[in-house]
Amino acid sequence: MIILFKMFIVCKTAGTRGERAALVAVSEYVSDACAGARPESPCRRTSAAKSSSAADQGAAIVRDPRIARSRAALREALIDLMEERGFDGFTVNDLCQRAGLNRGTFYNHFKDKDALLLAFENEVLADLDDFSRKMGAFSIKDLAGFRLRKKPFPVLVELFDYVRAEGPFFHAVLGPGGDMRFAPRLREAVCNELIMSLLHDRYREDPTPFVNYYIAYFAGAYMSVIVRWIETGMRESSEEMALIAVRLFFIKPGESITL
Repeated sequence: MIILFKMFIVCKTAGTRGERAALVAVSEYVSDACAGARPESPCRRTSAAKSSSAADQGAAIVRDPRIARSRAALREALIDLMEERGFDGFTVNDLCQRAGLNRGTFYNHFKDKDALLLAFENEVLADLDDFSRKMGAFSIKDLAGFRLRKKPFPVLVELFDYVRAEGPFFHAVLGPGGDMRFAPRLREAVCNELIMSLLHDRYREDPTPFVNYYIAYFAGAYMSVIVRWIETGMRESSEEMALIAVRLFFIKPGESITL
């Protein structure tokens, strides 16, 4: 309610242009507030709420085609500059020059380049939340069934399709010149939820310290698989990666390391 009241005051005093600025300010306020939230439990994720809130605010902004074009140009420029110089190696002015925008346009949308990066990261995490919800509808028995039939698990195929489509962004943000804070958020949003969805209800509802280590172990492993796929140019198809991901989950010590 406080946010809506602030938005109303700005709109009343600034007119049409102020309305747009207010919407942007609200988006940044919600994103910043949500980014500071922490999970209540190691096994209970709140990043879905954070990223969904930011994505909802972002959607309200990008309905304006001009704003959508500006955001797309900034996103492409951000990716290119992170690959070339690293995130700390360029300024807002560099970003605007590369995107073909003026600084005024940038500051109408974002308070700094950190806010820009956070907004794009939240959008990606909001998209990935859909896959986490889909995984919640399946059990480890379902996964084993696909393994026995040697069929790729459909939700994982969709996940790798999305990662491929967003490959340039992931490569830049997860790379040495990217944002070291994003990998843990991605692991929590996708890998932790993937493992959680396959656990028996009793472990999900009342996890022991060992269960938390189990989740961390496999979540870290799957995060490494995704990063390696991105770093090596995503040569394997999404179907192949889905088969690999399931095979790795069921492989046993001493077993032949084959797909």
